[in-house]
Parts: sequence; C-alpha cells; structure tokens
Amino acid sequence: MGRSVTTKAAQWSARHPWWAIGLWLAFVVVTFMLGSRVETKQLENGGVGESHHGREIANEGKFDDPDTDNVLITPTGAWDEAAAKSAAEDVLARLKNRPEVAKAEGPVPSRAAEALLVPIEYNVVPDGGENPVLALRQVVADAQAAHPDLRMELIGNESIGTAIDELVDGDLGRAGMISLPLTLVILLLAFGAIVAAGVPLLLALSAVASAMGLWAVASQVVPDPGSAMHVILLIGMAVGVDYSLFYLKREREERAKGRKHLDAVAIAAETSGRSVVVSGFAVIVSMAGLYLAGDPVFNGLGTGAIIVVAVAMLGSLTVLPAVLAKLGRAVDRPRVPFIWRLTNRAHTPGHTPKLWPTLLKPALRAPRTTLLLALAALAALAVFAVDLNPKNSELEDFPPDMPMVQAYDRLTTAFPSEGQTHLIAVKAPAAEAAEIKEQLISLSVKAGGDPLFSPDAEPKIRQSASMTITTLALPVPFDSSQPGAAESLEKLRNELIPATVGTIGDADVAVTGGIAYDIDYVAHQKTAMPLVIGFVVLLTFLMMIFAFKSVVVAAVAALLNMVSAAAAFGVLVLVFQKTWAEKLLDFHSNGHVVTWVPLFLFVILFGLSMDYHVFVVSRIREGVERGMETREAVAYGITRTAGVVTSAAVVMVAVFGVFATLSMNEMKQIGVGLSVAILIDATIVRIFLLPSLMALLGRANWWPSKLGRAVPSEAERERELVTAGH
Repeated sequence: MGRSVTTKAAQWSARHPWWAIGLWLAFVVVTFMLGSRVETKQLENGGVGESHHGREIANEGKFDDPDTDNVLITPTGAWDEAAAKSAAEDVLARLKNRPEVAKAEGPVPSRAAEALLVPIEYNVVPDGGENPVLALRQVVADAQAAHPDLRMELIGNESIGTAIDELVDGDLGRAGMISLPLTLVILLLAFGAIVAAGVPLLLALSAVASAMGLWAVASQVVPDPGSAMHVILLIGMAVGVDYSLFYLKREREERAKGRKHLDAVAIAAETSGRSVVVSGFAVIVSMAGLYLAGDPVFNGLGTGAIIVVAVAMLGSLTVLPAVLAKLGRAVDRPRVPFIWRLTNRAHTPGHTPKLWPTLLKPALRAPRTTLLLALAALAALAVFAVDLNPKNSELEDFPPDMPMVQAYDRLTTAFPSEGQTHLIAVKAPAAEAAEIKEQLISLSVKAGGDPLFSPDAEPKIRQSASMTITTLALPVPFDSSQPGAAESLEKLRNELIPATVGTIGDADVAVTGGIAYDIDYVAHQKTAMPLVIGFVVLLTFLMMIFAFKSVVVAAVAALLNMVSAAAAFGVLVLVFQKTWAEKLLDFHSNGHVVTWVPLFLFVILFGLSMDYHVFVVSRIREGVERGMETREAVAYGITRTAGVVTSAAVVMVAVFGVFATLSMNEMKQIGVGLSVAILIDATIVRIFLLPSLMALLGRANWWPSKLGRAVPSEAERERELVTAGH
C-alpha cells in the first residue's frame, strides 16, 4: 500500500518537529496579526429580491444619511410638561457642546403619548475613532441625574447598534470563558492526562485565532453579516478538538499495542488522518452549498466556517504529528490517577469491553425491529418540523426586560414614525422627476387615510442631486411580526404603487425597508432551500462514494444525516416556537425560528455528522478488510471507536450547549439545534440505526466494491498499516 498524503505530511512533521511547530506558530501569529490590522467589513445591504433592489436604488441617490439617535424623555410618575421641556432644553444644551454631535434639535412632542423627543445627528467618526454613542450615554446619564422625576434614554439606530455589538462581544467572551474550562474538563476525563487533554484544546484555540485573522481579510470581499465570529468560534472549537481527538486517540491505541512511536503516528495518519480529511472536506463542501442560496448573509457565514474548518484540518495533519513526536510518552503525563486507569482500561491486554457490546445487542440480534423502533422515535420528533415558521430576528426577539428593548418600545409607542418604515425608491430620467414627486405625494395622501399606515403631516420625499433617484419614507404602526405589516406591504406593492408612481412607464420602482426585507428574505429562503439541500446531499454522497468506494455506504450516510437533521428541526420548533422553555433558556418566544437558522443548521449538521460517520465506518471497514463478518465488523468498529466518538460528541454538545445560553435568539437556536443533532447522532444513530442497517445489508454495504470477498489475513493487514509510512 502506497503512502497517502496524510501519512507523508505526518511523517515529515514527526521527523522535523521543530520545523513543523515553528511554521505553524508563525502561520497563526501572522494571520492573527494581519486580522488585527484589518478592520472587519460589515455587510451593509443584506437584503434579497425587491427589497435588495430598492436599497441599491436608494444608495445610488447618494443622499446625506448621517448617523442618528434620539433622547427620549418620558414620565416616571405624573407628567409635568413644563418640567419635561426644561429637561429637554438642558439635554440640548449639553449635547450642543459635544464634538460628537453635528446637530441636536427639538424637543418634538408626541401626538400619541406623554413624551418628548430630542433628535440627534452625529458627526462623521474617522476610521478607528471612538464610538460617539459611548460619550453621549454619559451626557444623557448626567442630564437624567439632574432631572430624577423624568426618564431620559438614548435610543435610536446607533445606540441600538452599539448595544447589540456590546451584547455580541460579551456573549463571545462569556462563551469562551465557559467553553474553554468545560472542554478541558471533558478532555481530562477522556484522556486521564493533563498534557494529552491540553493538546487538542491548544490546537483548536490556535485554529480559531488564525481563522479570525483570515476572516478579517476575507470580509473585504465577503462582508460579515454580524454573526461570523460566533460561527468561527462555535465551529472551530468543535472540529478543532474533534480532529485532534481522532488522531491522538488512535496514536495512543497503537502505542498501547507496542508500536514504536513513529509507527504509531504513521498508522494514526493513515487511518484517523484520512478520516479527518474526508470529514473536513465534507464540512467544507456542505458549507460551500450556501453560496448557491444567492444570499450575502450565507456567503459570509459559509466563508467563515470554511476558513476555520480548513485551518483546523491543516493543523491536525501537520503540527499535531510533530507535537506528538516531540512529546513522545510525555503526552500521557501528568496522569490523573483514577481517571487514567478508567479511561485507559480498554487498551490493557486481555480487557474485554462490556458496555458497548451490550448496547449493540438489539441492533445486531434483531436489526429489523431495532431499525423500525429507532426510526419511529426520530419520526415522532421530526413531525413537528412540519410546523416550522421562519422569521427574521428583530429587537423584539430579545428578552422584554432588557433596557434596550423597553426603551425601544417606549419610543415606538410615543413616536410610531420612529418604528418600521417602508421606503419606496424610484429611479427614472431626470425629466420625469416632477411627475414622480407628484405621484409619490398622491401615494402618501392615500396611505395617510389607511389604518395600515401611520399618517404623517408632511410626506418624507427626497430627490438626488441628479434628479434621477426619488425616495418616499412611509411609516407603519406595526413591527414585522404583526399581520398588518405584511398587509401594508402587499397593499403598497399591489395597489398603491401601480395606481400612482407605477403608471410612469420609465420608472423603476421598488419597496425596501425592514418589513420588506423580512418578507422577501423568508420567501427567498423557501426558494433557495431545496437547491442548497440537494447540492449538499449530492456532493457529500459523491464524496462518500469516493472515500469508501461504496454507493450503499454513501446512501446510508445521507439517509441517516437527513433523519437526524429532521429530528433536530422538530426539537427546534418545540423549544423556540413554544413558550415552555423561555425561562429555562432565558429568551422571548415569538412563535418563530430565525429565518436563516434552519438552512444553515442543516448544512453544518450534514458536515459535522460526517465526523462520526466517517470515523466509525472507517473502523468497521477495517474489520471487514481483516476478514470479519459484517455484524462482527460492526460490533468491532463501533466498540473500538466508542471512547473517542463519545468524547468528541460530549465536547461538541458542551460547546454548542454554551451557545444556547447566549443572548441572541439565533445563537440559542443554533446551539440547541446542533447539540440535539449531535446527541441524536452519537446515541440513536450510532447505537441503533447505523448498526441495524449495516447488519441487514451485510456484504451489500460495500457494493459495488469487492470488499469482504477476498479476505486478507490479520497479519497482512497489520503489516500494511505499519509499512504505510515507510
């Protein structure tokens, strides 16, 4: 058997450990420093369909759109209008002295509630400058202290954006603080030695650090939709630890058999290293399917995930063998006495495992019954996925007791025009500018008498300097989750625009804004989902055929991944579209799942599930190559991989579970969905579905290859593995 690329890379690293370690450290430092010098580019126009087109038209107008905020003044007790006006004058005087403020005016009284509004425009902040919101928070806090009988809040686009950024940064820090020690404890339990536990964790952390640096550069081409850093940390910690676990466990197993150290590394490279390559490329191929969605959000998330998986895979195949070669048997030091004996008992001569053979008995002795019962259990969960109701994430999805959410509620109650707004954007020859403006005024008048829209004293119409772009802002008294929001958009697109500005033949008219974005995005997702799912299933199917030379193994992998994903979606609906888990997970249920989560979740699951499937089936295949019957090989493969797969699954569930505790609903849903799917994969699929299916199929598992017919001796197979690296 010739040497594979993984074996060649491992052997070079093992023979030149300082070179391999030095090159890896240099790579990580350079990429991380590069990322720290490049500001991550944020996605500015993430819409799809008509809403995206409308935003493009509006951007062509090059309107002066300064960053804005408001100071909202509301009563905490009885409303004293004179005191409120005095407080407004006070905060205006404080704001006008600030270098961050370009303009502050008002106060504007509310027609709907007892409240005053002080609108603010910010000065342009130079690149790298301090966020002006932070300074103005203190100004408002000082004014509040001078007027304790009133509530004064800085609330608007910029302050909300800053609060969410702080929330995301805090979440990332908290996720790291919790997941790192938790992962270390799990690895200590898996290995029973401190150094062995630390190696996978350090590799995962270095991969995440490098990927974050590379992502900052990649974002210049594929902008960050806002959650890419979360995804890089989430996926990077999971696969980085997993890949190291697979490799390290196999290397230790071979050393326990008496192999020389370099021989053990070579066998680990030829077996587990190959599994890492197959599963790594499966994840990358799956994530690449997101590009077919034609969605800038998915482009960013997919690119971030691909980068971190590629870096983690590279590290496990290059620097990990070097670290193991340099450490030698020191990798098993210092030992944690009781845990060491417990975790390494399986490798002691004469030890016969009992737990996993017992768990596998139903699947191997009564495969049909076991298969039907397991499928029925997962189908019972998957049936709830039929009710999956997607919706984009909004401020209202955060827990209602958050100050930011409460302030926004008070703002939109007192000033509905500060809430959701339809923006009608029109592009036409300059000669038609007057007629377009006239028609938009007519549209505004018609909308003003309709309860689906908020009446406005004066239409908010703007025209570009070239007179080719005209926009009308039309406020509505609904947020995106309310039925009236969709009704207002439908009426605007299908009735009001065709009857007014739509009558001008040369006019290119599109409606954009928050509501339009949400509705267009959900519709786009429903269209894109079959294409992306079909691509991912087909390509991973072909990859599995290439890896195992078997159509049946590939079909079984695709089927089992589809079943576990469907069950995970059912759990997602049960948890997040209902209210019973709100207090448990500290979230506000709006009866929806965030629009982008299901498709993104499916793609990640399909890739990550290959980790276990490739690793386990590779070991089963080894058993068949050694001359075992199918059921014996299944028992051998699953039993021999039980420790590492269980450890890897526990690490993944723990890391993903941490994300279920974060503040943003989409991260909670990703965390819960991935945790449940991995748990299903590592238990129901591995203990019942996979062994029962393979037991029923017998030799047909390997069709059309001839595996299982020509049986090499045990000695021949062992000799092939050992000599693979020589």
